[in-house]
Amino acid sequence: MLLKFIICFIAGIGAGLGTGFAGMSAAAVISPMLITFLGMPAYEAVGIALASDVLASAVSAYTYGKNKNLDIKNGIVMMISVLCFTMIGSYIASLLPNSTMGSFSVIMTFFLGIKFIVKPVMTTKETMAATDAKKRFIQSVICGVLIGFICGFVGAGGGMMMLLILTSVLGYELKTAVGTSVFIMTFTALTGSVSHFAIDGMPDIWCLVFCVLSTLLWARIAALFANKASAVVLNRATGVVLAVLGAAIIIVKYLL
Repeated sequence: MLLKFIICFIAGIGAGLGTGFAGMSAAAVISPMLITFLGMPAYEAVGIALASDVLASAVSAYTYGKNKNLDIKNGIVMMISVLCFTMIGSYIASLLPNSTMGSFSVIMTFFLGIKFIVKPVMTTKETMAATDAKKRFIQSVICGVLIGFICGFVGAGGGMMMLLILTSVLGYELKTAVGTSVFIMTFTALTGSVSHFAIDGMPDIWCLVFCVLSTLLWARIAALFANKASAVVLNRATGVVLAVLGAAIIIVKYLL
């Protein structure tokens, strides 16, 4: 029991910081930790990670929304596209041989962290507001389709894909990009966790409780800090968190 608590608490720290700072999916951190150190079946571990993501993303989205760093209108548009095409991507992936792209989200997490440190996102809300509403709507639909299909096909990387596309393609200011990302992730994680539990039954209750509470606590702390920080500080903090988490997951997944 003590080992479960320690592993879940540490996994929750990484997942919570990643969610609160960068809208990262908890599954990228929690799943490899539970599989490696507790010997948990992969499907059960992913279900627990997705369940941990729900409240952590929700409380982060609330914090970003309270600070006016959330684009709900375009977020809903993108969320619908993501959910629909995740199912399509997942179905197509099930018809093909095992993909070699399983490490995609892990590598992406590390390099995205380096990107934020070396080339920070300095877009302002004024620049965002200057974009035509119709153009942003169309971009949100297209990007949602792309993110959803890749997530469904590869099986991971949703939060990182969203953050990258929101900042690089849609030209979002970093705080608004993270706020919108965690808003979308709340619903995608809820859908994923419910389907996992419906198919596989309830997971280890203690692991579920420990992971959910630890992730929730650290996501709240990270989101509060992120909304108070300047753009430069937030870029560096987000970059460091992602780079460290990416490196840690690579070590846990491939070297232990």
